[in-house]
Amino acid sequence: MATRVLVIDDEPPIRLLCRVNLEAEGMEVLEAADGPTGLEVARANRPDVILLDVMMPGLDGWQVAEALLEDGATREIPIIFLTARAEFRDRARGLDIGGVEYVTKPFNPIDLAPLVRDLLDRIARGERDELRREKLLELKSLTDPD
Repeated sequence: MATRVLVIDDEPPIRLLCRVNLEAEGMEVLEAADGPTGLEVARANRPDVILLDVMMPGLDGWQVAEALLEDGATREIPIIFLTARAEFRDRARGLDIGGVEYVTKPFNPIDLAPLVRDLLDRIARGERDELRREKLLELKSLTDPD
């Protein structure tokens, strides 16, 4: 069965970029143009992974992630934040909320499918907490050069 990816982003060109590159790698792509629709699609279709923009009107990506993680039906779906917000505190917040990866725009769309595959493989091996720990350590190393 194909990996099912939900892309929640208010920018049509970003959704298209994700769709084209992920479908080229044999993945099924679902799309949502805003947070409320993204929550509905996630609950109805239970994707394998969610690519989530932070800056969206109305319900932003932080609120969507919190809602997904509070819902028993969607709690286990890994979230990859895909956003222009590149500051340290934003990255830290994404990981604190429960995201497993944080990709900043502009990004190389060719890297998306391998990233998704690698994350899902690691999560399937039970390495979800280890993944988040690695990301937090990576962040810490950015602020603490010693």
